Amino acid sequence: MSETPTPQQNHLLAALPAEVLNRLIPYLELEELPLGKVLYESGDALRHVFFPTDAIVSLLYVMESGASAEISVVGNEGLVGIAVFMGGESTPSRAIVQSAGHAFRLAGPRFKDEVNRHTELLQLMLRYTQALITQMAQTAVCNRHHSIDQQLCRWLLLSLDRLPSNQLTMTQELIANMLGVRREGVTDAAGKLQKLGVIEYSRGHITVLDRPKLEQLCCECYAVVKKETDRLLPYVPAAPAQIKGKTGT
Repeated sequence: MSETPTPQQNHLLAALPAEVLNRLIPYLELEELPLGKVLYESGDALRHVFFPTDAIVSLLYVMESGASAEISVVGNEGLVGIAVFMGGESTPSRAIVQSAGHAFRLAGPRFKDEVNRHTELLQLMLRYTQALITQMAQTAVCNRHHSIDQQLCRWLLLSLDRLPSNQLTMTQELIANMLGVRREGVTDAAGKLQKLGVIEYSRGHITVLDRPKLEQLCCECYAVVKKETDRLLPYVPAAPAQIKGKTGT
């Protein structure tokens, strides 16, 4: 039986001063996030923020035609719902669970009260927001200028950084929706990675076998996002050793 998630598994919550975290804990509600669950739709009023512990949430822009593309991913390094903190209360993006897990939910008014009350929390949120903006900007550049193969590598690496293992559960159709490309393109790109021994893919389960090789095949976009995130959010621990690559590489 798996252990019950704790607030400290989210790196933003873990980085809070003890005084702030202890005051928030009674108001944090643990919520299970199944694959595909929509946390909010475009234009919805955001009443809560979510601090993922072992789940990954994708922020998508959805066109009138129904086509969509991912603009960023959020995992245990951050939170979903920065519009609450920024004061906008709503956003044109959709938040959908990309990898199942859990998150702690906090009412928006309570979160804003704490942000306004503590300079440390305000500074932390500003740095996280800058890191998220960097990821969004780099994703836009990557989607415009780089191949589907490179986009898939970037997407896999960003996802791995937010998971405790080297395995993802994700259908090719859902990946295609995230990247805003045709499913056939994802099938071809995943097939190339599998032939190179970088990943193993079967029935929606992706296992990364050689992370160093995956980083070599990726465009510069992942490195840009990773470097800026590490600079702004130094409290985020390094990825577990078991997903760094094969032994001896």
